[in-house]
Amino acid sequence: MIYCKDRIIFVTKEDHEAPSNAELIEDDPNDPYEDHGLILPNGDINWNCPCLGGMASGPCGQQFKDAFSCFHYSKEEVKGSDCVENFQSMQECMQKYPELYPQEDDNDSAPSGGADTAPTDSVPTSSPDSTPATTENPAAS
Repeated sequence: MIYCKDRIIFVTKEDHEAPSNAELIEDDPNDPYEDHGLILPNGDINWNCPCLGGMASGPCGQQFKDAFSCFHYSKEEVKGSDCVENFQSMQECMQKYPELYPQEDDNDSAPSGGADTAPTDSVPTSSPDSTPATTENPAAS
């Protein structure tokens, strides 16, 4: 069954000169194809939501749906803690298709210069011959 929400009407110049006789149809609040966001009014997941970025389709769409559904309906104290296997299955599938599901580069998540060069307010330094000293970070002042 094909569902078409919108109707295309072609008009001529003469049609534009006459007053419109188009009838507008009130939106159906129970229309499953209406834009409701990620969660439909009945609590179900809207797999057509553009917010999912197409993750529900493609070669790993079923694994994504299984993992996301498990998380959404999870009743565990730590929500989704019962869904680890589903997310592992989804991740394994996605790793088979790196061109469709690129992984974030590890360097993107670390600050520039790497984790070893993260600024600190003070860094204790000492040498074997001296008493401990503290070097202040001028950027923190």
